[in-house]
Amino acid sequence: MSTWTADELQALDRISEIRVAGRRQDGSLRTLTIVWHVVVNGNLYVRSVRGAEGSWYKGVIRHYEGAISWDGKTRDVTYIPDATADDQLDAAYYKKYGNGSATDAIVNPKAKPTTLRVEPR
Repeated sequence: MSTWTADELQALDRISEIRVAGRRQDGSLRTLTIVWHVVVNGNLYVRSVRGAEGSWYKGVIRHYEGAISWDGKTRDVTYIPDATADDQLDAAYYKKYGNGSATDAIVNPKAKPTTLRVEPR
């Protein structure tokens, strides 16, 4: 498994949205879907605002492999369930996206169990 470069993490931290997709059984990518993300402790994280019922999330957790896209770049990634930094993630989401109902939806008890660390492959 490879790691994010400092430039990639800086770019990912700066932008407000990325696109994520899981892989199908045949290896093809599902449809890329816009999600909010945060970078915490040098790691990239995403959550499903619709919780476990989010369609992109369901597609990702079938094989825990896929891709993300941002600023015209696409990277193959592995998605890893990781709840070890949930409090820090909540704070990072509020800092990045502000205090509002949209942010409340990504830090609520329905969304938290869908926390995935995203690692490049």
